[in-house]
Amino acid sequence: MSGHSHSHAYTGKRVFWVALLKVFITVAEAVGGILSGSLALLSDAVHNQSDTAAVVLSYIANKVAGRAKDAKMTYGYKRAEILAAFVNSAVLLAISFVLLFEAYKRLRAPEVIDGTLMIAVALIGLVADFLSVFLLQKDAHKSLNIKASYLHLISDTISSVGVLAGGIAIKLWGFVWVDPLVTVLIALYIVKETMEIIRKTVNILMQSAPPLDYEAIKAEIMKIDKVKNIHHVHSWMIDEKTIHFEAHIDVDDMPLSEVEKIYDQIEKVLKGRYRISHVTLQAEVDRCYDKNIFNI
Repeated sequence: MSGHSHSHAYTGKRVFWVALLKVFITVAEAVGGILSGSLALLSDAVHNQSDTAAVVLSYIANKVAGRAKDAKMTYGYKRAEILAAFVNSAVLLAISFVLLFEAYKRLRAPEVIDGTLMIAVALIGLVADFLSVFLLQKDAHKSLNIKASYLHLISDTISSVGVLAGGIAIKLWGFVWVDPLVTVLIALYIVKETMEIIRKTVNILMQSAPPLDYEAIKAEIMKIDKVKNIHHVHSWMIDEKTIHFEAHIDVDDMPLSEVEKIYDQIEKVLKGRYRISHVTLQAEVDRCYDKNIFNI
């Protein structure tokens, strides 16, 4: 088994255990919210239910992304994780607006809440959330898919802290308005965090160009002996780490064996300095009329 496959398997196991924890938290908070009358607990349960689905989706996407390239998917299956990250974030964003609406209604018409039960359930959720965050912390920096799930878990942890604080305020001072206020803060935090992931995943799915300094790239390639021009440049990302780059290179008329030496020099620059994963170059001798770096 390759190191890459082993990494996917190891990550998949952690995601699986996190999914089980989320199911437990969801049931506990749903029951606790109904019994205590706490909107914050119920909203956190709904949040956790969506997170459970998100984590399960991440688990499936992680498995799919580890599959090898084949005749059907010549680029491989890495974008399965990007799709999962987008779906997870979009669903969570929609839920956040529902929570804001429910909090608004509760602020206008406060209800009696059992603060003791609210505190107890929030503590259970907080412990389980901390454990879930710990399990995915390392892998959150390696994949947008896992990062999306990780942000779900971070928001859950913050939610549990907020619900716990709200329960204490209700228990000690009878501030029932704290319950919908906590819900509003939870929802606004989720909106902020998910918008960034949505932006990144949409850019990748739309094949937007990665943030490369194309003028600097052109200048470096033009320094290579016998290279006259670089044009018709296209670059895109398969996932958040894999950059593809293709271009036409104007060179002097020469044997193919000499052209390949130029290819090697260009690839060394692109892969070494700009972290580009896959390079496709087409050598030409005054073939294209348009010599601009970006053309159709």
